[in-house]
Amino acid sequence: MTDLDRALADIGAIRSQLVRGTAFSGYGPAAFAATAGLALATATLQTLLLDDPEARPFAFFAAWIATAFAALGLVGAEMRARARRHAGGLGDAMIHDAVEQFLPAGAAGALLGLVLARVSPESLWLLPGLWQVIVSLGIFAGVRVMPRGVALVGAWYLVAGLTVLVVTGEGRTLSPWAMGVPFAVGQGLMALVIRAASEAGDA
Repeated sequence: MTDLDRALADIGAIRSQLVRGTAFSGYGPAAFAATAGLALATATLQTLLLDDPEARPFAFFAAWIATAFAALGLVGAEMRARARRHAGGLGDAMIHDAVEQFLPAGAAGALLGLVLARVSPESLWLLPGLWQVIVSLGIFAGVRVMPRGVALVGAWYLVAGLTVLVVTGEGRTLSPWAMGVPFAVGQGLMALVIRAASEAGDA
């Protein structure tokens, strides 16, 4: 290895350490507040249009999966714009690092849904609570590069997910509000935490 190769490798290592040791400033409160609204809108529409979610689980979960993709699009667009504005040349690397934190949890949630649908459709009522628990794990995994208060959001999703499992377990039912309320509150909390961190940083 030449001196130039060693120098480039060292620069790459320093850059990676910088990215991992820097709080990610790409998240914006507006997108998270909008996703809270999306969760409430989806729950309301399902309550009005979906009389029996247990009889139509595909329609129930398809609506929530579409909502999740819309939320990811909103957060991703704002994250990209803010990261490039605030992080300069490290923006893309910081986005990659932030996504890397949540990718295992997202993949686990998707695969869990596929497995339950394939081998145990009667257990699909577990998914809303399990998804919330998985979201909490994804948030806890990214705490080191996010504002300190984000741990509170992770705790909310954990408690909400376990509560939903207990409440829906009595009748083994699918409820739009078992998804809508926890995610609306969780995303609203996230918006507040990020806004408070942003204001503190500006101050």
